[in-house]
Amino acid sequence: MEQILQADVRSKQGISFWRNPRAWLQDKKLSRGFWIFFTAAFFFDFGFAIYYFLFNLYLLDLHFNDRMIGLVGGAMMLGSVAGMLPAGMLARKIGLRPLLLVCFVAAPLLGALRLVVMDERAQIGLAFVYGLAMCLWAVCFLPAVARVTTEENRTSAFSLIFSVSIGTSTLGGVVCGYLPQWLRMAGLEMQPAGVKRILLLVSCGIAALGLFAVLRIRQPLHENEMLRHVPALELATRRWWVLHPFLLRFLPPMVLWTAVLSSFTPFANVYLARELHVPILRIGLIFSVAQVVQFSVGLLTPLLFRVLGMVNGIVVTQLLTAMAIASLAATHNTGFAVALYLGYSAMQWMSSPGLYNLLMNRVPDEERSTASAMMMFCNALAGAGATAGAGILFADFGYPRVLVGIAVLAVVAAMLLRYLIGPQDFRVPLQP
Repeated sequence: MEQILQADVRSKQGISFWRNPRAWLQDKKLSRGFWIFFTAAFFFDFGFAIYYFLFNLYLLDLHFNDRMIGLVGGAMMLGSVAGMLPAGMLARKIGLRPLLLVCFVAAPLLGALRLVVMDERAQIGLAFVYGLAMCLWAVCFLPAVARVTTEENRTSAFSLIFSVSIGTSTLGGVVCGYLPQWLRMAGLEMQPAGVKRILLLVSCGIAALGLFAVLRIRQPLHENEMLRHVPALELATRRWWVLHPFLLRFLPPMVLWTAVLSSFTPFANVYLARELHVPILRIGLIFSVAQVVQFSVGLLTPLLFRVLGMVNGIVVTQLLTAMAIASLAATHNTGFAVALYLGYSAMQWMSSPGLYNLLMNRVPDEERSTASAMMMFCNALAGAGATAGAGILFADFGYPRVLVGIAVLAVVAAMLLRYLIGPQDFRVPLQP
């Protein structure tokens, strides 16, 4: 209940921000250290938002099939899993700043190297190492923000960073979509793969600009108060194999749901380009609109959970997600398919805060970090396997049949959540 009410407060904070941004920022009293880290996060998120949007389409232009795209994506996720615990232990030993420096140097360089080494085996190996580098950001992000904020303004700080991240993703989609047209207007005729390579290299450069902000961080970023916000670090030192009873019921439907999302989301752009022949300009616009839709529906999630209850609300969004995926399998109309994809993006986005709130609500405070860490690891492993497996299945059976299977899996995940956790559901009463 506490998390839902906090989400409602965050929604109200977001409205006041848009009414008077300057007054909102002054009221939060965010420190100079926060703005330095915010600058680093801005460039990193902006650069890699473009990179993630375009990379699979770039591989598609170079005649990589869905099988290889899936294996590359799975290798990257597996690299993140393999690196998380060692990164957590290193953060305890040497602090976060050195890891951030390594991340801001290695991730853009490896991202650029993936654009020029086109051997299939090398792509899988580079994806794994790239995942290792990117997991440093996942391990460092939460505690770094915690270190440069106070308990009073920490929620606002996270909201600001996440909102700006959505905005940069939207802008990245527009840039990716219109750049080929802008180059043609400038008299530069290039092959699609060449245009994407330029954009991807530029995106790596944008991400690397955050290094200048990281260099200005003076805090050691390794105090104990900050470290307890890192689930991976908790998992490295606590008896994580002793699981809370609720977590044992929560993990199966959560892992299954992660497999659903990881089976389609990484291939969404490939699906639009290959199956529906949507041009890159429209794909960029679709991606941007999807970001706006996700941001908008995110503000409605507290109301949904108050009306239906937490578990019922999550189940409804999961069933609607399944309907959108199944409908995608049955349609060949581009406009309808785009509308269904936007619906899919909205519904799966709405389910996420509910699932995270559900876990945090049902485990004791002293076990939340361990529970979160176990969820992260299980999700990452499930995501790696699902992405690799989906790529193989898409290549062998085509998109319609596999999408139907993913939709069925989504229904099973929803029903499993309802069966294992639903009897203990509660509702947050509507305020008069």
